[in-house]
Amino acid sequence: MMYPTGSTYWAKLKAFVDYEPVASIDPVTRGVLASIGLVKGAPFEPTDKQNAALQKAVETAPKMVLASRQLGRPDKRDLYYKDRQYQNTWAGATAEWMQDSYLDIIQRASYFQIAYSSAPAMVMRTLDAGSKYPFATRDADGDFLDGSKSYRLHLPPHPPAALFWAVTAYNITDGTMTAAEQLMPSINAFNKVKTNGDGSVDLFFGPSKPVEAPESNWIQTVDGRNFLAALRLYGTGVEFFDQSWKPDDLVKLK
Repeated sequence: MMYPTGSTYWAKLKAFVDYEPVASIDPVTRGVLASIGLVKGAPFEPTDKQNAALQKAVETAPKMVLASRQLGRPDKRDLYYKDRQYQNTWAGATAEWMQDSYLDIIQRASYFQIAYSSAPAMVMRTLDAGSKYPFATRDADGDFLDGSKSYRLHLPPHPPAALFWAVTAYNITDGTMTAAEQLMPSINAFNKVKTNGDGSVDLFFGPSKPVEAPESNWIQTVDGRNFLAALRLYGTGVEFFDQSWKPDDLVKLK
């Protein structure tokens, strides 16, 4: 799923344009591609000046998309809850990124910087089937999640997941799992997770294990790198949709 940020990006894109049928790319997008010399069946031979511009574009565009993701939507329709930081990566769009009257290009770009596929079932509301992926890039104070700091995430009892739930830390820049020494930056309901007396679960994030964190409930982060925390609910229950159950925000530990 990783995309190159050098000249090979354009070579891969040209190979895609040549290989796929014409109908796989809409005429408007094909027109944009043609404007930089990417035409199905035609040679792609940019000049040195064009190569320099293309290199600048492939380096700058990911930064622009990341900035858009980090700043968030002014209309706030990407937030699952009015009192939480959790985001909906589709932001009310369809699986094809359509709003009522337009294609949500910015939201689509935000999604595909950290993911590689979308499907109607990922957007549909299906009870005790399918899955939902609320994720947070900020803590309860509104600050970006920082791999240098430690956090607690409280999950109330009975997460609405008929199959299982999982919490995973990802790099904010590209959606890869954080490359900490810990084997997997993820905890799920099949693990031997320590639970509280009421059935709730406290999970912990940090570059080293917080003193109060059980080993089984700690997700290691990378010092100096921002991250996002994703909660996956497989077999999503009605309590998620009516918001009678919702996860707490990540809280910085002192």
